[in-house]
Amino acid sequence: MLKTNHFSRLTKGVSSLRITAALKKQQEGKIGYILLWLVGVPIPILFVIFLLRGCD
Repeated sequence: MLKTNHFSRLTKGVSSLRITAALKKQQEGKIGYILLWLVGVPIPILFVIFLLRGCD
């Protein structure tokens, strides 16, 4: 019973790491667009870039 409990904890940890990595990637993308906007890139150009990159 202890091994099963340990295994479930381990798999939950791996799942949370994947979720954390995915959230970090999304946040980096948002920060990149904000930085481009702050530098002076117009919003319509940023929108075109967003559409061309697609959703990963």
